[in-house]
Amino acid sequence: MTIRVAIPDMVSPSYFPAIAAVELGFFEREGLEARIELLFPVTRTCEELRDGRIDFVGGAAHAPLYAFENWRGCRLLCALAQNMYWFLIVRKDLGVARGDLRALKGLRIGAAPGPADGLKRMLAESGIDPDREVKIGPVPGSAGAGVSFGMAAAKALEDGTVDGFWANGMAAEIALRGGTGSLVIDARRGDGPSAARHYTFPAFYTTQEKIGAEPRVVESAVRAVVGAQQALKADPTLATRAAEKHFPPAERKLIAELVRRDASYYDPLISRESVRALNEFARAMGLLSRESAYEDVVAAHFGT
Repeated sequence: MTIRVAIPDMVSPSYFPAIAAVELGFFEREGLEARIELLFPVTRTCEELRDGRIDFVGGAAHAPLYAFENWRGCRLLCALAQNMYWFLIVRKDLGVARGDLRALKGLRIGAAPGPADGLKRMLAESGIDPDREVKIGPVPGSAGAGVSFGMAAAKALEDGTVDGFWANGMAAEIALRGGTGSLVIDARRGDGPSAARHYTFPAFYTTQEKIGAEPRVVESAVRAVVGAQQALKADPTLATRAAEKHFPPAERKLIAELVRRDASYYDPLISRESVRALNEFARAMGLLSRESAYEDVVAAHFGT
């Protein structure tokens, strides 16, 4: 049996430890045959998990709430990295200063379902109505099968079909290196409202049914991901080999540097404070209707 590990954006550093766990053989070392798959957007990825068509997801930690009401039926297993991990890039010629969210009024910002929540919450906390004062919507061309959202976002910015985008670090790097975009928000490193960096994080998760039926498989999968995190921290150049099957040549050349920058965030621990902040964000976005204990969210017994 092949274990299906799904992520919502392939050509990206956001969920890269999950890709590396498969492509560098960490699942194989645990006696598991696994393959990585692209399923966009993350809301659909979580629906596929709920319906039993995939085994594990590497995605935004708050996204299961789109498919599992109040966390029922799903558990986070470990963090793929710490902190909210998307970047806000705006057309360079607009001259928007770093951190200036008020300058987004009236602009067209491309964001995927799920990740858009983080941007909308930041705007709301900054006194900006995200539904009326900023035009947040899909990126043209991002809905096609096999398309990486981040790469589509960078292309849309270059083509002028959006004024900015909220997407992964690879998309940000392409736009910055190409001279078309300027960095306005790096949420992970503290831009935006003070609470923003803790809204969500990239996580590895599965169903409670999977945990109950195959706990050893789940434990082995977590070890594979954590092993990949540790290997990438020790040697970011391994990222180039892990990306070989999935990344175009230009992006493959960039991934090791992006992983090197993010390596300090490759900590699998999901703390109680992280879950408190995650649940607070989810309630603010209308995704969670009740208080949820740490144990309602995290399968902590897998010992990350």
